[in-house]
Amino acid sequence: MTVETTELRAGHQISRVIRGGWQLAGDHGAVDRTQAIRDMEAFVDAGITTFDCADIYVGVEEMIGDFIADLRARRGASVADRVCVHTKLVPDLTRLADLRADEVEAIIDRSLKRLRVERLDLVQFFWWDLSLGNAVAGLDVLKDLQAKGKIKNLGITNWDRHQIEPFMEAGFDIVAAQVQYSVLDRRPTHGLVDWAATHDMQLLCYGTLAGGFLTETWLGQPDPGFAFENRSLIKYRLIIDEFGPWTRFQALLGALKAVGDRHGVSLSSVATRWVLDQPQVAAGIVGARYARHLPKTLEVFSFALTPEDRATLDAVISQAGGPKGDVFALEADRTSRHGRIMKYNLNTKPDDKVHAENG
Repeated sequence: MTVETTELRAGHQISRVIRGGWQLAGDHGAVDRTQAIRDMEAFVDAGITTFDCADIYVGVEEMIGDFIADLRARRGASVADRVCVHTKLVPDLTRLADLRADEVEAIIDRSLKRLRVERLDLVQFFWWDLSLGNAVAGLDVLKDLQAKGKIKNLGITNWDRHQIEPFMEAGFDIVAAQVQYSVLDRRPTHGLVDWAATHDMQLLCYGTLAGGFLTETWLGQPDPGFAFENRSLIKYRLIIDEFGPWTRFQALLGALKAVGDRHGVSLSSVATRWVLDQPQVAAGIVGARYARHLPKTLEVFSFALTPEDRATLDAVISQAGGPKGDVFALEADRTSRHGRIMKYNLNTKPDDKVHAENG
């Protein structure tokens, strides 16, 4: 089976499933660092050559950098150069009012050092609160860093069209927006998808499996409430609440399972395929610590959804209560239960606490 690929810009080819890195960060449970790095090679050899990380995913850029360096040493530059890394630039909330250009460049230089590369393939930037400071001026240095050869392409993360437009008007060539998009969360369809189509911008979608909720593990299970130590599970359990009651979520899992059974694949593969088939979607980001789930991940390229399959899923999706509003609007409200689980200062405080307890 062949892994699908696409181009964000000429010469910037990515696999349509991207290996996510958030689950490798420190507060998502114990990680066997040696095994996680070793298993990255299996993804590349299978054709999943694109990796997603961030400056604020504690320790993840370094892990990918160690992998690339080892791959280059053992198998040569031609193999190592197949790896495409997308990272992020997320300045601390407390620094937005007075962030300096040299500080932005220092963060980029740190990512280059951690990843052991001479140029970052994609830097996806974010500004926690656009009412603080001047984000366009503060990040204008990124265009200079492109000219210097430190950055290949620029993207954004967790913004909708209203937040992105001022940057495009200021001359930023934004090739991609990384946003949450799944059968549970269709907020990009509230305007961003159509806008992106007219602005030569594609979507890179995280949350495609809702932190593992869109898997067989949860089919037929009772509502667990919110008693999770893992912030990812709390985050997506809140999204399920927006979608509808737990019974509606179970109906969605049942529909995904029915479609998967027709094709001999897992319900998670159906959920990922649904996202990949949406307009303007370049790729889905699937979190993985190790390679043991790689065969199931590759299933997404082995089948196509039929009109009957789509009707089965739409029958449940059409009943959803939400999530409503723009991309990341719920999470951007720091007083909301979505916003209170965020960590806002991880560039300088890796042990930053959540804003407040979930409630």
